[in-house]
Amino acid sequence: MRPVSTAALIPAAGAGTRLGQGPKAYVTVNGRSLLARSIDALRPHVDEVIVALPVGHALPENPGVRVIPGGATRQDTVYALLQATAAGVVLIHDAARPFLGAATIHALLAAVRETGAATAALPVADTLVRATPAGDWDGPIPREGLWAVQTPQAFVRALLLSAHDHARADGHAATDDAGLIARQGGVVRLVPGDARLFKVTTPADLPLAQAVARVWDAEGHA
Repeated sequence: MRPVSTAALIPAAGAGTRLGQGPKAYVTVNGRSLLARSIDALRPHVDEVIVALPVGHALPENPGVRVIPGGATRQDTVYALLQATAAGVVLIHDAARPFLGAATIHALLAAVRETGAATAALPVADTLVRATPAGDWDGPIPREGLWAVQTPQAFVRALLLSAHDHARADGHAATDDAGLIARQGGVVRLVPGDARLFKVTTPADLPLAQAVARVWDAEGHA
């Protein structure tokens, strides 16, 4: 395997059950799929792009992008992607966050050189409250110092692979890869993300994604 310096790894093997339109990566907004948008945003900034897709699915467009089958879980899929590259640095990005700007990528690649791990994130702006078992208001949670994690997340590949190995040995599951680094006591730098980097998850997200896509494309983004 020819070593490359930076790889973008896109785990896009989910069924998209909450969205209800089949694999989420293939859903289109303003005429282009979420996956194609994510690939095109990342490709100018990395040496290779590898996508994990559901078994039996293909990627007819985007020549030059390598495809591997995904695993049973997102964590399994990312682990397979890490094994599919020899890159020193990897960017893990959810295809369901299609509006990714170059400034965020540049900031992550700069941060990962300092700490070995970094993630896009935004300070929490909403009021947060704790709920009772019945679903009633049970008191506020201070939002100072709280951030909502986005992707991409950038890592020294060897560091993330080690964190995945430890998690697999312990039977530990995390909602994202930065959590696996933090679990090992590693430092994860928070890099300011973008409100447009929201995740398309439910049918209610699609009208917003369609509206953002029209503006995004008019501005000349990839």
